[in-house]
Amino acid sequence: MLAVRFWHFAGRCRGTLASLARLVRLYSLQTAKTVASQCRTFTSQLSEQQQEIRDMARNFSKEQLKPQAGSLDRKARFPFDPIKKLTSLGLMGACVDSESGGLGLDYLSLAVAVEELSRGCASTGMILSIHNFLYANLVNERGTPEQKELFLKEFTQGSIGCFSLSEPDAGSDVASIKTTARKDGDHWVLNGKKSWVTSAIEGKATAVFATFDPELRHKGLACFLVPLDAEGVFRGNKEPLIGVRAATACDLTLQDVRVPAAWLLGGAGEGFRIAMAQLDQGRIGIAAHAVGIAQAALDTAINYAKERVAFGKNLTRLPSVKDRLTDMTILVETARLLTYRAATDVSTKNSSMAKYVAGKNAAAVADHCVQILGGRGLSTDYSAERHFRDARGTQIYGGVTDIQKRLVGHFLLKEHDAL
Repeated sequence: MLAVRFWHFAGRCRGTLASLARLVRLYSLQTAKTVASQCRTFTSQLSEQQQEIRDMARNFSKEQLKPQAGSLDRKARFPFDPIKKLTSLGLMGACVDSESGGLGLDYLSLAVAVEELSRGCASTGMILSIHNFLYANLVNERGTPEQKELFLKEFTQGSIGCFSLSEPDAGSDVASIKTTARKDGDHWVLNGKKSWVTSAIEGKATAVFATFDPELRHKGLACFLVPLDAEGVFRGNKEPLIGVRAATACDLTLQDVRVPAAWLLGGAGEGFRIAMAQLDQGRIGIAAHAVGIAQAALDTAINYAKERVAFGKNLTRLPSVKDRLTDMTILVETARLLTYRAATDVSTKNSSMAKYVAGKNAAAVADHCVQILGGRGLSTDYSAERHFRDARGTQIYGGVTDIQKRLVGHFLLKEHDAL
């Protein structure tokens, strides 16, 4: 009798229970959405397109770059042929809109490509990184239609762009720039000297930062697009570097260089903001570049340890070597994750963290690599010493690690209203 009553009650309540179940599901879904919106949405999982870009760059690096990286480094010879081939693949305009001849990719796709190319040849990876992150992306995102026609389309098809910010007395202290810009009718006249301009010897145009009022400090800066063959532009000698020796860097001297007002990027007074925003991108590129160098050092160490026999066994079976390889792997992966995060959520804090960690980790990984190879690690017949030299520069160019650490601390405290 009790059972009959129960089923009769259940039958009457079935509609109510079904409604209640729908309400529970709706509430659970809404709660999940609310929780998700409050959580970090970053994922290290690459999309199908990003994986295709990675695989393309990886294969190119393995087949075209790695076999000649040592020779390019020893001869300090610019990689003209690889850059030409990368242009045909569209990677010299990776993030540029298709209307200007680019692939229209996101920053992470470009960062992944830079990493893979740097894994094969650090110099080539650096050249592509700076051309894209600091020049092509700048014109693509901030240029007028006229500026894109003159200073972008050609630069997705083989011409190389540069970024002229540093000076002999103004590196990290951008507000101290001494290169001047004087308005003269419908032109600006530029005078000054720029330092460490990557690819300026081979490049065709550059973004130049100058002050139109030194007393305004950072508020008096402006950015100009300048052809490198313009009258009054003089390129200095190639700087001899300890790393990325196939890439070039030189001084640029500007003597009464007349630039049409139409070539002013943004407005007068926006130069500092433009420079800082572009450096946020540039640090992502250098971080990816550092990860590629670190991965190359890890590859070298593992391949050597698998073949080298000591005390009757392969080095990979020795606890001390295994510990080093483990440390190297952790250093590479942590740097890679921070770089991916910076590329998907661009901010000064994120890009500075990525560059700081990636640069320091690359140097540490390369040091481990030399140690595992022992005496051979010091020989120029092996790639370990090249990775060691290449890694060191990633803590300097694009913003020294000391400044990156200060930037992270500043924005951390700013987030917590603790400045």
